[in-house]
Amino acid sequence: MTGLDDDIDEVLLTQQAISARVGELAAEIDRDYADREPLLVGVLKGAFPLMGDLARALQGPAQFDFMAVSSYGSATRTSGVVRILKDLEGDIAGRDVIICEDIVDSGLTLSYLLRNLRARGPASLEILSFLSKPDQTRVHVPLRYHGFAVPDVFVVGYGLDYQERYRNLPYVGTLKPGLRAG
Repeated sequence: MTGLDDDIDEVLLTQQAISARVGELAAEIDRDYADREPLLVGVLKGAFPLMGDLARALQGPAQFDFMAVSSYGSATRTSGVVRILKDLEGDIAGRDVIICEDIVDSGLTLSYLLRNLRARGPASLEILSFLSKPDQTRVHVPLRYHGFAVPDVFVVGYGLDYQERYRNLPYVGTLKPGLRAG
């Protein structure tokens, strides 16, 4: 991926490590929902690679839907104000729902989503987060499924972006100094 790869300072998570962990997460979901059909709700845009890989790795039945929320705008840190840009297409009342998020840093966005979705009456509501930044957490959210903890650095790749670029990298890394403002 010449060009984008040239902008990466350090690879934190390789494609192989990500693939292995996503397989483990899928196996956990298959075990936990062996007699049920969960609805996985991907939080766009960052969760789309995770959702695609999970869909292929799951052995049991599952359904998928997506939400788009914004708490960043054009900034690189959350503003704490969450707006729903795209809502779910179906009713989740009585459903087993797993929110699939790319990264949890402050916890503010997921805290809002949990309150919003709980009010819709799901049978169960869990969170799968691909990444977390424990040092940035301002609001605790219970992660049932968790990929990796990363240091408090700005990361891109595997769905994570900077100015809508780098989402398509198959790994997670940091940008070279000077490539990002703020």
